[in-house]
Amino acid sequence: MSAPESSLPVAGTVVVLRAADPGFELLLMRRPDRGSFAGAWVFPGGKVESGDVRDGDEEVEDARRAAIRETREEVGLAVADLVPLSQWQPPLEAPTRIRTWFFLAEAPDEEPSPSADEVAEIAWVRPAEALARHAAGEWTLYPPTWITLHQLSVFDDVAAAVAANGVAQLFRTRVLDSDAGRAFAWDQGRLEAGALPWRYIET
Repeated sequence: MSAPESSLPVAGTVVVLRAADPGFELLLMRRPDRGSFAGAWVFPGGKVESGDVRDGDEEVEDARRAAIRETREEVGLAVADLVPLSQWQPPLEAPTRIRTWFFLAEAPDEEPSPSADEVAEIAWVRPAEALARHAAGEWTLYPPTWITLHQLSVFDDVAAAVAANGVAQLFRTRVLDSDAGRAFAWDQGRLEAGALPWRYIET
C-alpha cells in the first residue's frame, strides 16, 4: 500500500530565467547517466534536508530553502526571490515518490558553474526550443519538466512569466495506459506520451 501524500519526502526545484533577444531563456541541466533521472534534462533542485527545515514554517518554505541550496550546489548560482509555480504529486506507480515544488527565479549576474558529480551538461534554451529537441528525440524530458516548458512557452519575457505566477498550481499525477500508449493526466489536462511528439490536451 502506498504512503499517503502528506508523508512523502519533499523537494524543491528552480526554473532559472534570463532575458534573451527575443524573449527569454531558462537553464536546463542534463543528469549523468546514473542515479535519479539518469540522462534526462531537468531543472536544478533536490530533496529537502534537515538543515532546510524550520519549526513552524510551511512546507513550501522548506522546499524553497532546499531549491536555493540545491541550485547553488548543482550549478553554482545564488538565486533569490523565488516565485512559486507548481506542486507535483507523483503517481502511485512511481518507484520513488517525492512531492516537488517548482519555483521561478531570475538569473543572477554570475555564470553557472556546474558540479561535475551531479551535472553532465547545461544549456540556456527557450522553452519552445527545449520542447522541439524533445520532440525530435534528442532530449529526454519527464512530464513535469515538459509541462513546465509548455506553460512558460506562452510568455514573451521574464517579467511576464514571473508576474503571471505566484500561486502554485497543484498537479496530482495519474498514469493512463491504453492501446495508444502511455498518458499522464491531471485536473488541468492530459499529456499523450505514447509517441513523439508528445501532445498536451487541456481539460
